[in-house]
Amino acid sequence: MPDINHSRIAVLLSGGVDSSVVVYELVSRGLHPDCFYIKIGPEEKEEWDCNSEEDMEMATAVAAKYHCSLQVVDCHKEYWSQVTRYTMEKVKAGYTPNPDVMCNRLIKFGAFDEKMGHNYDLIATGHYAQTEWIDGHKWLTTSPDPVKDQTDFLAQIYQWQLKKALFPIGHYEKNEVREIAEREHLINAKRKDSQGICFLGNIDYNEYVRRYLGEQPGDIIELETGRVIGQHRGLWFHTIGQRKGLGLGGGPWFVVKKDVAKNILFVSHGYDPATAYKKDFRIHDFDFLTEGITALPERATFKIRHTPEYHPATIETDADGIFTIHSDEPIHGVAPGQFCVIYDEQRHKCYGSGEITV
Repeated sequence: MPDINHSRIAVLLSGGVDSSVVVYELVSRGLHPDCFYIKIGPEEKEEWDCNSEEDMEMATAVAAKYHCSLQVVDCHKEYWSQVTRYTMEKVKAGYTPNPDVMCNRLIKFGAFDEKMGHNYDLIATGHYAQTEWIDGHKWLTTSPDPVKDQTDFLAQIYQWQLKKALFPIGHYEKNEVREIAEREHLINAKRKDSQGICFLGNIDYNEYVRRYLGEQPGDIIELETGRVIGQHRGLWFHTIGQRKGLGLGGGPWFVVKKDVAKNILFVSHGYDPATAYKKDFRIHDFDFLTEGITALPERATFKIRHTPEYHPATIETDADGIFTIHSDEPIHGVAPGQFCVIYDEQRHKCYGSGEITV
């Protein structure tokens, strides 16, 4: 286990309250980190609303308050080529991607490390997550704040990235971070948390998708009857389990299936129909976070979306390395392309994540 007191530490300072308290935490321990602001603005500012100017002002003020250097690292091209490409390829194929998950792997702990982070032993961020050394292995472990816990967003980072990761506020709950920020008179103590996709500012996700894929109208069909009941503007605007935004009368309606080849969106009528639930599904390309750990336990808990709930399950391991999840309870909205994040039964250690397959 590396000695933090003799480590070179880079802080990813976003301008938000969480990463600002990270700087305070490190400085209060007698450490002197270097701060970096990752610049990934939209391609055309006049079309895309972005808070980057205000973010930069906040980051500058916080770095100055603690006498830390601040450098801007431009990862614009990497974000819009790598993360956007991943997102659009997945939605076009009918899957449900998670850009924020890939942003952590490809940008915050990826492109940044290539440009500047390789000069540092540790990269500190404001994520609500923890790391623990257990039996000589570094594990990603959950935050005590079940609502803010962000281990699911970190479950696709590489093992070498976890080795360098440092989460100085991970042992706090959100209200405690706010209290520290107010006590220390940080400029952004009362600033609202950012919403939506990482680095998109206030832009709507559907607008983000429309920008790259346009529209492709097709039929909306009731699964049980085969009746055409409406038109969609493109399968990529809809996710399995979706209830709102379908524009259909006589609801509620739920998205239960997509036929990409025929451009058909299948929906089912009624509240939480059985067709929207699954107990058994497979995951592939599992990314083990901890070096030296290559197997999943037979009993575990999991998440398929960013919620405080964990679902207990039995995990079956196939000879070809594909895992089958047998959930103890039916799960709503299981969709191909989503990441299934696996934890131990105590909901503490995160093993990593794999992509849900058809």
